Amino acid sequence: MYVKAKETADFLRSKGIGNPKVAVILGTGLGRFIEEVRVKVEINYSHIPHFEEATVEFHKGKLVYGTIEGVNVLLMQGRFHYYEGYSLQQITFPVRVMKLLGVETLLVSNACGTVNLKFKPASLMIIDDHINMLPDNPLIGKNHEEFGPRFPDMSRPYDPELIKKMEHIARENDMEIEKGVYVAWMGPSLETRAEYRFIRTMGADVVGMSTVPEVIVAHHMGMKIAAISVVTDLCDPDNLHPVDIDDILKNAAMAERNLMLLFHELIRQL
Repeated sequence: MYVKAKETADFLRSKGIGNPKVAVILGTGLGRFIEEVRVKVEINYSHIPHFEEATVEFHKGKLVYGTIEGVNVLLMQGRFHYYEGYSLQQITFPVRVMKLLGVETLLVSNACGTVNLKFKPASLMIIDDHINMLPDNPLIGKNHEEFGPRFPDMSRPYDPELIKKMEHIARENDMEIEKGVYVAWMGPSLETRAEYRFIRTMGADVVGMSTVPEVIVAHHMGMKIAAISVVTDLCDPDNLHPVDIDDILKNAAMAERNLMLLFHELIRQL
């Protein structure tokens, strides 16, 4: 893995990607953040050695390098998921490459459903902690000491200082924002009423199908991490309606403006 990651990093440097300090992974329906970037390099995943293909129709599958407020940033427009048939090592490979390129801070976004009925659709939630319900861990297998320790501590994978900064930015901009626990579910089928009850009982506020693998690997390598969930639908097991993907995308688009402002201002302050 280390050799492949180094090959990919060397390839990206040869294409003009140099010394990004911040990386951003953009989730479903959240691709407009690219508008905040002064783009220097844009490469399709299919042209990058050892990268997989983003098969979800709402993910563009591009790596974008540029600047925001003078800060070098690297963006993933679309990510990989376990339900696409990829291993967690394949899913998190780009995060390994980010580290070798010099990334110090990782910002992650996702679309999610909420079992906390105090949360509203089209709102944002800062991830304060997570629960991994995927049937795997991206660190299983040989540990590469070049990346991090065999048994990384996970008591606080989401950086407390970055969380404070995001809360402050939200207050300064009169932005309603929640904070809570994200659970990663396998997918691609959505959850049943009984599963939503189980998720709520285990202590999660929102549920999605991504984010946790990337966070585990980024934390393993010593990156600072901040993550935002965009609440796209209510998951009330006692009043559950069939999901309309158009409604999910509509709610993601409504929340995207606040997400863009939040990440832009956070990058400016780094």
